[in-house]
Amino acid sequence: MFDPQLVKLFGDGILETLYMTLVSTAISYLLGLPIGVLLTTSAPDGISPRPVLYRTLGVVVNILRSVPFLILMVCVLGLTRFLVGTIIGSTAVIPPLVIAAAPYVGRMVEGSLKEVDHGVIEAAQSMGASVFQIITRVLLPESTPSLLNGAAIVTTTILSYSAMAGALGGGGLGAIAINYHRFQPDMMWIAVVLLVLLVQLIQLIGDRLVVKSDKRRR
Repeated sequence: MFDPQLVKLFGDGILETLYMTLVSTAISYLLGLPIGVLLTTSAPDGISPRPVLYRTLGVVVNILRSVPFLILMVCVLGLTRFLVGTIIGSTAVIPPLVIAAAPYVGRMVEGSLKEVDHGVIEAAQSMGASVFQIITRVLLPESTPSLLNGAAIVTTTILSYSAMAGALGGGGLGAIAINYHRFQPDMMWIAVVLLVLLVQLIQLIGDRLVVKSDKRRR
């Protein structure tokens, strides 16, 4: 019933898609989380206002977020070749995915941190907490459910970007869908269904983590 070659093809596609998505998400958060914290703390109403830093960082983030992903991939081909030694394949997709996602992560983190009740922050300041202590003991813990929800959204967004990368030599399910869409449309639809299922799985995991981390629902 199942062709072993097709099973292997789609199995490899799923693994490549997860590899691109999860590695890119992890690196994007390593870069984007500090960006989001800086945007929050350096804002005019932040705990450590720095207008110049806030405006400069905001402009850079907005510029990177405004570039369409496929165009960004082309623009950073030289950087991709320098970093990973090739511009084709799953690994070659990771640098542009990170460049595209890290600013998005920064804005998501900023939005989550700004949801924290100012009364809690003011209470920590009145007890003499430093900026670092407020970040690590108040802002991040209090915003954990929102951060996890944002992480699920970011991960599914990166997954969709990785699928688009198949148009420019990337691997994974996106490449299968694009390569087979003309002469074997059924293969394309199988790849699309698998992508949808992966998105649903990631969102389901994210939703459960949010519920477990939300103290208000315990």
